[in-house]
Parts: sequence; structure tokens; C-alpha cells
Amino acid sequence: MIKHIKNILVAMVVTAGLFSCEQERLGPVLTTADGGGTLNEYVAYDIESTDPTGSNVYGRIVFWKDNLDRTLVQVSLYNTIEGSTHPALIVSGAIGTETTTMLELDSVSGDSGELSASKFFVIADTSFYGSILEMDAHINIYLSDTDDTIVATGDLGANADPVESN
Repeated sequence: MIKHIKNILVAMVVTAGLFSCEQERLGPVLTTADGGGTLNEYVAYDIESTDPTGSNVYGRIVFWKDNLDRTLVQVSLYNTIEGSTHPALIVSGAIGTETTTMLELDSVSGDSGELSASKFFVIADTSFYGSILEMDAHINIYLSDTDDTIVATGDLGANADPVESN
């Protein structure tokens, strides 16, 4: 009998708590601060297939300048190998002059054709974006983490004209 009374009291307290709390539904905020959320300044280069396996991996690398003067790097590839990751490196010199790695980007997901960790790789150096057009470099996309076969590459900066910029 006492157990039954305790159960009724617990049920009454829970019910009172549910109805006594104000539960206001908040709508989504669909606006941003002035200039926020917009990327307008960019420079893009093609990445051409060099794949001896015949998968024809190709795409584009885009360098965006954000509102904090950081450089956001976006890589988009087609014909990537599902279930694998393709390392992406910016290497000094023109294509064919494999010298030193300047910047190791996130790997590209074979499932999406985009960078695995995030849509953008962030370069915090605020002077990087201004140096892209004079940069003596190229990008290499590799077959996998364990196979250093270059499946796609593209000259950057002083070694190529951008295919698009704003």
C-alpha cells in the first residue's frame, strides 16, 4: 500500500513538473552579421589526371580569402576511389620537379571527393593568400596513404594561370 502511494506521488510530481515549466519553442536564426558567412575573394586552379591506373582522377583546388584574412583551401575531385583516402600535398616547384613539401593538406575522401576532415583546410597565416599568384608550387594527389603513386596534379601560382578568380 505504501509502495502504491509512493508511485502515485512520484507520478504527480513528474506531471506537475512537466506542466509547470515554460517550454517555448525557439525558431532558427536565419540571418548573419554584416559580411559574415560570405566568401567572395578566391583563386582556382585545375587538377589534371596523371593516374597510370586509369581511374582519371581530376578536379580543382580553390583558395578562398575569409573575413579574417585567413586562406581557406577547398579541394574537389572526381573519379576518386571509394573507401580510400587520397593525400593532398602542395609541393614546391613546377610539376615534375618533386622537391619539398610546402603544405600537407587534409586527405581527400574517396567517397565524397572532398577534404575528409572539413570542407576547408584553414591556413592561419594572413599573408598566404596574397602570395598565391607568385608561389612556385604545384599540388599532388596520391593514390592512398600507403601508395605514393600520383593520380592527379596541378601547377599553382607562378607556374599556371588561374582558371577562375574573383
